[in-house]
Formats: sequence, structure tokens, C-alpha cells
Amino acid sequence: MLSLKNKTLLSAVLAGASVLFGASAQAAIPIEHWALPNGAKIYLAATNALPIVDVQIDFDAGSRRDPPAQAGLAGVTAGMVEKGIRASRRPAAGPPQSGTAPSGGSEDTSVLSLGAYDAAMDENALGEAWADLGANFDASAGSDRMSFSLRTLSQPALLDKAVRLASREIGEPAFPEDVWKREREQLNASIREANTKPATIAGRAFSQAAYGTHPYGQDTTEATLAQIDVATMRQRYEQLILPCRAKLSIVGAVTRAQAEAIATTLLSRLPMATEPGGCTALPPVPQVAALAAAKDERLPFDSAQAHVWIGQPGYPRSDPDHFALTLGNYVLGGGGFVSRLTEEVREKRGLAYSVYSSFSPGLHAGAFRIGFQTRPDQAAEAVKVAREVLAKFVAEGPTAVELKAAKDNLIGGFPLLLDSNRKLLGNVSNIAWNDLPLDYLDTWTARMNAVTAADIKAAFARKLQPERMVTVVVGGKP
Repeated sequence: MLSLKNKTLLSAVLAGASVLFGASAQAAIPIEHWALPNGAKIYLAATNALPIVDVQIDFDAGSRRDPPAQAGLAGVTAGMVEKGIRASRRPAAGPPQSGTAPSGGSEDTSVLSLGAYDAAMDENALGEAWADLGANFDASAGSDRMSFSLRTLSQPALLDKAVRLASREIGEPAFPEDVWKREREQLNASIREANTKPATIAGRAFSQAAYGTHPYGQDTTEATLAQIDVATMRQRYEQLILPCRAKLSIVGAVTRAQAEAIATTLLSRLPMATEPGGCTALPPVPQVAALAAAKDERLPFDSAQAHVWIGQPGYPRSDPDHFALTLGNYVLGGGGFVSRLTEEVREKRGLAYSVYSSFSPGLHAGAFRIGFQTRPDQAAEAVKVAREVLAKFVAEGPTAVELKAAKDNLIGGFPLLLDSNRKLLGNVSNIAWNDLPLDYLDTWTARMNAVTAADIKAAFARKLQPERMVTVVVGGKP
């Protein structure tokens, strides 16, 4: 078996990751971009800092495309991808990626001998196979995208096997009905438990008040899970998970030719688009509607702390104000103990231990939020102070001293966002998903430095309306 040897090797490699990436993170790694004949788009950042390959494949198949009555469909579909693969209905996928055939024959006693590549595997066999390779594969779904990620050592035989196994999980998921029934019961139990917590109630109330019927406001419930079966999952998967809809981000010790072979194999077991010329455009998802008036929800809950959220829909990631809003939010409430909200709510008045603000831009206007916990009897005062801080910041913007401190912190910390394969993969996939310029990482510091206090003031005035926000307080007596 290879598992102990490969796990030990991978652990040793990762232990030295921060040291090896320390110097290279200072200079952005060039990103190459091209498309495969099947329409898939590849983004490659080749680096030999570590003998590791990380891959992320993104599809426009997140929860924003869930029918309201089946909210949660994207997430459970992604989860079920990892619960087993059916017997292959086609030949094993493509040639080896590195030019070296996977080691098989009498000396290969692992789960992944060559003969296993087309056999059905349940979730236990899959787990053993990935452990045997010392590699990781994950499937997940967020509000916008469904993602598949692969991490493996770049050793040729291991890389070849990991890519071929990942291609089967992506292209031939079994969606076993008995496993879904078990998973649904576990999810229902988790939902029931979460519904006893004030944080869950506050988050749901905020999302529904801020987004209404938009998919960003949908909530997974026992009722919506009851409307989902494996046939629905298969149908959704076959419609949305197609090679022509894929964006692949690849980081690590591979050449462009190897990256193209990896991408080709990973997608080789998916059905090709049947439409002439490739994939047809997916139906548009409605844009988020602006709030017409303030909404104030006070929900009683027997808890020691009241949970407070204040906010509204913010902005999509494509908005040109992104840099100004990111920098301004650091001053307002994103900078931890050096933010205005912390100074006014925590330091001066002791109304909360921590308070923050954040933007969550997506394909649509992701939420702007101010969040904190406070004693129920202090909630009204804390909300008043937080609103006043926000209104003043939107009206006046940051001071010169605040702006410089924010720039020093964010720009000084930027190399830490690139100091590992996984962090670099996150940045490359962000560029791919949001169609950002390939030199985005190279120009990030200059663009952040170019933001002025006037830019921040203008951007916040365009995006936020303090007088028309949602306020949710969960806690206290009726």
C-alpha cells in the first residue's frame, strides 16, 4: 500500500511550504490562459516551489440556480458527488498526464490498480483510494458556483492516478439513493439543531429581509430537502456540469502541456454539449433589487447575548469600486481592533467584545453587513452607535491617517495571500471566475495605493444607504 508513504511525503512537503513560498510570494507568478477545444477555460500558474499540483474546477451551478422549492439542491448535489461512482460506461480516460503510465501489474496492490479504474466504488472505497494516493478531492457549492478541487503530489505515477480517479468522480458520480436518504436525515437533524441557535435565526432573518425572493435569500429547510431526490440531482448535474461551462485553475509543478492533459482528462468523462457551437447560455438570474425602505426586525430569544446584523445588498465583484470599498471597509469595521466600529462600540462604550463590517461581493450584489453580539438590554444603544458610525463614515470617508494605516496593513499583508499553493490557487480561481485581468496580482498593490480618501467616500455613497438598511436583533424578551 502507498498510503503511509504518500501521506508522510505530502506532510513533509507541506511543512516546508511557508519557507519555500516566502520569497516567491513577493513577485506574482505569471498566469497563462487558454481554452480547450471542448470550450473549457484553463488558467495556469506554474511554480516549482513545491512538488504539489492543486486544481480547482468551477461551474455556474451554485445555489443561485436552485428552484425556491428545492433550496439547498446545489449543496447536497455537490456533497453526493463524493459518495460513490458508478461503473464506467466508457474506456478509461485518456493518456497519462506526465507521459509515464500508472504503475500497475503484480507489484501494484493498492486500491487503485489499473483494473480498478472502471469499477464502481462506494464512498468507503473512494476514501481508501484517495488515502492510498495521499491525495485529496473535494466537491462543494456556494451561492454562485459548484467547485471541484484536487490536491496531489506531482510525482508522475501518483499524479496520473489522482487525475484519473478525479475524472471518474466528476464524470461518473453514482448518487446512491440509500446514501442520500441517510444524508438527508443527518442534514435535517443539523437544521433542527441550528434552529435552536440565535445566530442561525439572525442570519436567516437578515438574508430574507435583504434579498426577498432573490436566490441569495433562499434558505435550506427540512421542507426543501424533502423535495430533492437523486433523480433531481442527476438531472441538474447533467444540465450544468459540462466541459464547455468549466473554468479550471491549476497551480503547481506542471508545464503547460501537462496542465492541458490534466484538464482534458479531468473533464473527459463528462458529456459533451449537444448544442451546435457548444453550450447555450444559461437562463439569466435576476439582479438584486435595492431596498426601498429600512426594515427593523426584533426577534425575542432567551439567550445571554443578542445577535445583531445591520446591512443591505452591497455590490457585485465586477464593480469598479471594489478596491475603494475594500480599503474603506478596513477602516470602518474590517480592520479588527483598529477599526472605527471597534473604537466606538467596544473601546469607548464597552457594548460588545467584537464588532465587524464586511462586503461579500459575488456574481450579484453580495451583502454588506455589520455584525456583533451584545447584552440584550444594551442592544438598542449598540445599534444606535453602530448606525451613527456607519452614517458618518459614508458621509465623510476616512481621514488621511486612517487611509495610510489601512494601506500599510493591507499592502504589507498582501504577500501572505500568496505564500502557499492553496492560497495561490484561491487567487487564480478568483481571477478565472470573475474574468479579472491576468495581471491582477501584479497590479494589485499599485491599484490599492492609487485609492484616495475621496474615492472611498464616493464609492461608499454610491453603494450604501444607511437610512434604508435591514436591522435584525435576535435576543431579549418579547
